[in-house]
Amino acid sequence: MSTQSKTEHTLNDLISIARDGKQFYEEAAQKVGDAELAALFTRISGVKSEIVSSLSNAVAAVGGEPDRDGTLVGSIQQLYGKVRATLGDTKYGYVAELEESEDRLLKAFNEVIADNDTPAAARDAASALLPEVRKIHDVMRERKLALKNAA
Repeated sequence: MSTQSKTEHTLNDLISIARDGKQFYEEAAQKVGDAELAALFTRISGVKSEIVSSLSNAVAAVGGEPDRDGTLVGSIQQLYGKVRATLGDTKYGYVAELEESEDRLLKAFNEVIADNDTPAAARDAASALLPEVRKIHDVMRERKLALKNAA
């Protein structure tokens, strides 16, 4: 696999996972039934859009075609989040699923950065976005713990 195609493939994986999160946050914002959480989810969805855009630009910069779809895992996770929210505490159900989605994205970013075979362009793009990815992850982890402890 050429460096260009490996860069494109690596970044498109991150785009797909980030897009999953963006779509799930948008949906959760509409259905959570809590104005403060809805505002948080909407804000994070906007950050996810920026991450997708930045990664898409990096793919285009190496001559690749940015991914336009999410992942199967993300679709299943959204469905599970809906079911969980329907059956139980909507706030905790969505926050728990969104936090898991953040775990998945952070893990993917860390793997890209740590992999010695990752082309420099892909590693640089992931490294530049890692602080924002980590920040969102931490916000959702803290929110999940707060809701769990309040129950």
